[in-house]
Order: sequence, then C-alpha cells, then structure tokens
Amino acid sequence: MSKQLRIDFVSDVSCPWCAIGLKSLEQALERVAPDVTAEIHFQPFELNPDMGPEGQDIVEHITEKYGASLEQQIESREMIRRRGEEVGFTFDMARRGRIYNTFDAHRLLHWAASQGRQHALKLALLEAYFTHCEDPSSRALLVRVAGQVGLDTAEAARILETGEYADEVRESQLFFQRAGIRSVPAVVINQRHLISGGQPPEVFERVLREIAAQSDAPLM
Repeated sequence: MSKQLRIDFVSDVSCPWCAIGLKSLEQALERVAPDVTAEIHFQPFELNPDMGPEGQDIVEHITEKYGASLEQQIESREMIRRRGEEVGFTFDMARRGRIYNTFDAHRLLHWAASQGRQHALKLALLEAYFTHCEDPSSRALLVRVAGQVGLDTAEAARILETGEYADEVRESQLFFQRAGIRSVPAVVINQRHLISGGQPPEVFERVLREIAAQSDAPLM
C-alpha cells in the first residue's frame, strides 16, 4: 500500500529558487509514485513585504538587499537559468527587470486552495513572473491567470478588491516565521521534517522515501 505525506511548501512567487524547488519536488514525486503520494499545501512567504506598488529595479534591489555586484548578479542569474532548464522551468532572465509586492498573489493562492486549483495557480504565477516577465502585483494579471487555470474570474476580482483572506495569509506567514522559517523555499514534510532550498530532484526523492518508510506516514 502507498504512503501519503503532507507537504507544506513555503514560498514566494517572486523567488526563483522556489520555482526550481517546486519543479524538483514534482519530479521527485513522479519517481516515488505510486509507493509514495503527497498532498501539497502552498504556504505564503513574502520576500519583500514592504515593497511599494511600483516595485523596484531588480539590480538596484539585489544590490541594496544583498550587496551583490552587477557581475555577481549576472553570474547568479545564469546559474539559476541553468538550474531551471535542468528541471524543465524557463527563466527569461534578460527581460525580468523589476521585483514586486506579492501579497495579493498570496491571497489569491489561499482562495485557490479551497477550489482545488492552488497548485495550478502557483505554477502559473511563477511562469507569469519568471518566464513571461509579467507583474505579479497587477490585479488584472492575477485575474487573468486565475481564469487560465479554471478559477472564476469574477470571484477572483472580488477577492482582490475587497481584501479578503488578508488575515488568513498574515496568520499563515506568522505561523511559519515562528516555526523558524527565514528563507524559502522551505519544504516541510508531515509537519516535522524540513528540506531547505531549491534542492535537486534526487535529494527530494531520497528524503521522501526515508520519511515514507517511517511509521508516522499514513497508509492509503
């Protein structure tokens, strides 16, 4: 009989390593199926909670936040592009010029979970930002992407206009911050095992098999 795991994937849609980590995790789950299955819950984390609505030039932002030189940033972008290519995710690093606030995206993702479309929306938002270089803080973009993954666009627009799920997103963020999550992606399995960073599929596969072999993983 297969073992089912709970996975809380703590991440931000403006985090390139979160896109890499998610695609790696998906590949690992394909490798361990059908012996191991998982229910993925996407949890919110804002890399830049104080970012203004206009966003910020990404080179300027990374220089200010991390002290990285332009040469270091170019080298990092190329490494990210290659890692994405390895797991089947396309980064258009040349066109992505700004970084944005993602709070509204997290509100929409919270709602999408109740509609059974959270995973699809998460992937679509990552692709909108990193592959198509679109603004994930734009409500027009969020509504359009919601419709593309089968969500009700009128309801998505209403949620964004009313501020619904803001409290729930903040509560979730606070919960994982209090649990010690300071960087993403953070992959929490069965609410007790943590895998940090955009690991290769082989790492996720090994850990998934090890945890599934333990007695705390329920049989299906």
